Amino acid sequence: MSEKITGANLGFEKEIFEAANKLRGNVDAAEYKNVVLGLIFLKYISDSFEEKYKELVEEGYGFEEDREEYVAENIFFVPKEARWDYVASKAMTPEIGQVIDKAMVAIEEENDRLKGILPKNYARPELDKRRLGEVVDLFNNLKLKEHGISKDILGRTYEYALAEFASQEGKKAGEFYTPPSIVRTLVEILEPYEGRVYDPCCGSGGMFVQSAKFVERHQGRVNQLSIYGQELNATTWKLAQMNLAIHGLEGDLGKGPADTFFNVQHETLRADYVLSNPMFNQSDWGGDKLVEDVRWKYGLPPSGNANYGWMQHMIYHLAPKGKLGLVLANGSLSASTGSEGKIRENIIRDDLVEAIIAMPDKLFYSTGISVSLWIINKDKKQQGKTLFLDCRNMGHMVDRAHRDLSVDDIAKISEIYKDFINGKDIEEAGFGHVADIEEIEANNFVLTPGRYVGLEEVEDDGEPFDEKMERLTNELGLLFAESNKLEELIRDQLGDIGYGV
Repeated sequence: MSEKITGANLGFEKEIFEAANKLRGNVDAAEYKNVVLGLIFLKYISDSFEEKYKELVEEGYGFEEDREEYVAENIFFVPKEARWDYVASKAMTPEIGQVIDKAMVAIEEENDRLKGILPKNYARPELDKRRLGEVVDLFNNLKLKEHGISKDILGRTYEYALAEFASQEGKKAGEFYTPPSIVRTLVEILEPYEGRVYDPCCGSGGMFVQSAKFVERHQGRVNQLSIYGQELNATTWKLAQMNLAIHGLEGDLGKGPADTFFNVQHETLRADYVLSNPMFNQSDWGGDKLVEDVRWKYGLPPSGNANYGWMQHMIYHLAPKGKLGLVLANGSLSASTGSEGKIRENIIRDDLVEAIIAMPDKLFYSTGISVSLWIINKDKKQQGKTLFLDCRNMGHMVDRAHRDLSVDDIAKISEIYKDFINGKDIEEAGFGHVADIEEIEANNFVLTPGRYVGLEEVEDDGEPFDEKMERLTNELGLLFAESNKLEELIRDQLGDIGYGV
């Protein structure tokens, strides 16, 4: 079986999460998420600190408590009262909640980057302290080294936990979580080896983490990526900061949570890559108050739907040779409400749309609707042409409600995209087609891939049409006869018990 993207089969990460699940009790999923992720983060930075601490002790110069020794290597300095060994020693005491809260405060005081980010609500009454102590004790006794580098395991556990919380929270998950298979598809297409990566509605930071993983898979240097993001939801903004930190990434997510349309945190940024999954069909975005905005080069977005507001914001912040990978609901491909159709036409005429990829349904935890990926490129290699891919039949069901793409699925999509930009023939009925602007104009600038790829060719079975029809009608006649017999039998049996029909 091909490798999967999600953490569904990561045994050890799943074991950690399920053990931490003891904490759930009567705590709301959204609050409980911050409790568990906060503990994973505390364990992570403590392990990172201890690793460097032991190195300094072995060197023998007495620098193990020198904060600058850690800061110089981008390791968070953890004061004594916040180190995991100390916290774990209090695991079975009634004060464990207060101990963790004080640890979080102490860490923030020593590390400017974490100020105001870490959860500090472990002492609240509704959180069962016995269960909290058991989870701390469990984390303390885990033999992480047997499963790989401790920090790597905790980083993967953090991702696994985000996915699990997305599943639990359902529709609310859209605020902080984009399925990894969608993120990885965008990353494999855009190939952000180096440069400025921007996500104006970054959620918990998944786009940045996957970009860094792409660089690592291709033996690049992660520090050549410059990360810029913005997020409106305060809790989600904190999750993103922690997610970057636990993966060893530095990024500028603005001074705090802020509305991207009204309080742009990176006004002068022109990014090499924009990857984003904005809220679908956002109706209350305040567009009527931004009528004269400089970002609306291609037309004023309707006040009742932010899709083309997001798209134009992202295009505005692209560098002259920048590329954009955007996730939008399929309605954006054909919408003509207000100015949407004209905006789409103007963007197409400006030759920015490089590819449109229709994705399968059920990929999201927050909605069952299908989405499409827009690939927009200010420096298209195949000028005047757009690739259409219909990938709705790809993927596999991981449970009754959710679908996922495998690494092989993603590789197929990205390879066809690369073949297209290199001028190779990718035509495949029912799957892939390259259209020029004239063909798109003939379709009224509607970008739904199904209009362009046509129907999949059905293999001819060699049976002449007349013979096939005669055979099928004979079979249908036999089925009708059998149906009549069963109907009479049922009538007789009902009559025998006094219920004639």
